[in-house]
Amino acid sequence: MPLVQGFASDRFTPVSDVFAASLESGADLGASVCVIHQGNVVCDLWGGYVDEARTIPWDRDTLVNVWSTTKTMTFLVALMLADRGELDFHAPVARYWPEFAAANKADTEVRHLLSHSAGLAGWDHLERHEDLADWDLATSLLAAQAPWWDDPRQSGYHALTQGFLIGEVVRRITGTTIGQFFASEVAAVLDADFHIGLAQSEERRVSPVVATKGVDSVPSDRGSIAYRALSSPPLEPTVPNHRWWRAAEIPAANGHGNARSVALIQQIIANNGHANGHRFFSERTGASIFEVQTSGVDLVLGVEMNYGLGYGLSSATTPIGPRSCYWGGYGGSVIIMDQDQELTVAYAMNLMRVGLIGDTRGTDLALAAVLAAFA
Repeated sequence: MPLVQGFASDRFTPVSDVFAASLESGADLGASVCVIHQGNVVCDLWGGYVDEARTIPWDRDTLVNVWSTTKTMTFLVALMLADRGELDFHAPVARYWPEFAAANKADTEVRHLLSHSAGLAGWDHLERHEDLADWDLATSLLAAQAPWWDDPRQSGYHALTQGFLIGEVVRRITGTTIGQFFASEVAAVLDADFHIGLAQSEERRVSPVVATKGVDSVPSDRGSIAYRALSSPPLEPTVPNHRWWRAAEIPAANGHGNARSVALIQQIIANNGHANGHRFFSERTGASIFEVQTSGVDLVLGVEMNYGLGYGLSSATTPIGPRSCYWGGYGGSVIIMDQDQELTVAYAMNLMRVGLIGDTRGTDLALAAVLAAFA
């Protein structure tokens, strides 16, 4: 069986070349990459292996935990509700979730949840990683908790808490969980194989994640916001290999899919609100994505970040186009959308490298796709 399967149009063969080189060099174990350009799938590739022993091939429909790339699905749901007039990004969170007003959070706005500036980058009292499967516990603790900082212009990456914060607002508005809303209103509409809360019946298709040495490193300064955020609760990088994690709804981190399903969904952003004949939000709502909410050195990531409504925007750290946005996942997965080019590039893999929001493998693939789009 060839190491790389799938196809790439002639114009996008450079993406195939980069992907094949990554698998052949061992930089990747098993992975997938998908590029959608102006509504057409121009590259859909997968290859390598599911297991470290390299005995089980990565298949077309193999699923993997994409970590924080999952967050982009929550951003999309929030944009849809805002477009329907059910959610106001500038309204206090407490309008929808009254208990959230506790501990001096009455003025915290919904947009602060999306831009990592709500001051709730971790939990004060969530001791076990298994507690992430307890929705009511995780959200009630956040509602009662005081912010770790008070300036809403300051971001601090909400690595795990963001999904619960956005998800609880969605639940209060819709009466259903964010995973269920996403499944019926987005994934089912586009026939996209992405899951926030994975059914037992899909377990046979899941590739375990494989952690490389040092991928689970956290800052040494135990008093820092970064340390507190990344150790509350302490989380081993291989925790997605447990059934309890896959079954739960942890909307900031436990989405299961592949590059094709991520790209099929997030092309909605690249196309400014529509995909495959369906409109999910208006162009006016799509333009709001690029309104900078916070700018500066992130307290957790330690680098300069510009956050829009959820998505990362062009910055000195990630210089992309003025109407481009992105996000990525712990260990390497990434999704990049460019509205000017109507270009979507997604990458998902099982071999985790050091990095909270994507890595150079996904960046190299995205660069090849961008160059091909301009060719």
